[in-house]
Amino acid sequence: MIHTHEQAPSQGKGAVPDLSVCIAGIRFSNPVIAASGTFGYGQEYQGLLDIACLGGICTKGLTLHPRQGNTGPRLHETPAGLLNSIGLENPGIPSFIERELPALRELGPVVIANLSGSTMEEYTEGARLLTRSSVDMIELNISCPNVKAGGMAFGLDPRLASSVVQAVREVLDKPLMVKLSPNAPDLRAVARACVTAGADALSLVNTFQGMAIDIYRRKPVFQHITAGLSGPGIRPLALRMVWDLWETVTVPLVGLGGIANTADALEFLLAGAIAIQVGSATFAHPPLMPEIIQGIAGYMQQYGIGRVEDVSIRRSGSHW
Repeated sequence: MIHTHEQAPSQGKGAVPDLSVCIAGIRFSNPVIAASGTFGYGQEYQGLLDIACLGGICTKGLTLHPRQGNTGPRLHETPAGLLNSIGLENPGIPSFIERELPALRELGPVVIANLSGSTMEEYTEGARLLTRSSVDMIELNISCPNVKAGGMAFGLDPRLASSVVQAVREVLDKPLMVKLSPNAPDLRAVARACVTAGADALSLVNTFQGMAIDIYRRKPVFQHITAGLSGPGIRPLALRMVWDLWETVTVPLVGLGGIANTADALEFLLAGAIAIQVGSATFAHPPLMPEIIQGIAGYMQQYGIGRVEDVSIRRSGSHW
């Protein structure tokens, strides 16, 4: 694959930059998106930040049928991150479309529905419902365990990943972004398989598998032993994966993992991501995303960069 390495066009320092980006035909007012599982359905943050200024909102993970989620502890802080074992608690896609989506649409940003499932049938039936809804885009979570394949996550094996992406693509009439698991033994192979099967974009990374032990109770903190690690501790690893996949695929990349300030976000854009998602850091500081939007604009003005895609140090203009 050939990438261009020409000098990014400069519009002069101080000029007002264009923060909008286009992903799979969907225009975002800026490249900052609320990550799935950390922003609810938008309403939860009313009054804490200007939600309308965000580029997009990824919904909490949605499954075909309602889920109660995991029992026992669900969150555990680490020195540089957060372990979570929520278990995809959600009202189910039909209820989301009827009760949550209308209010979410009124907030203004692009609406991305995060689609999860434990079987191929759950994924495809969920996609059929969402394709008839008013969501703008689907983010396919392939980190879910495939109960018919011994519990292996769809996103760990290129063949499983390809099969679920292809099945969803066949019934979906909306842009499809696939969210990749960093736990895959060969992430490049999984990424290629997803793109070949019909992914229009990739978001990476989902949480890393980790665990914690309560030294006083002398047992694991979580009932399911392992949990998903997010937060600043995973950022260097996530950034390296975005860097690697820019050389591997030719679809837009959305980077996430441990972004806690403007500099973190810029690293992902410099590495080749067209947009970023902010997750766990929003819990501690709800106004963070608007601050990052302003920070990106200031950086672009300082360096005379006119378009977000030209922030990258790896290309001049779009390569997809």
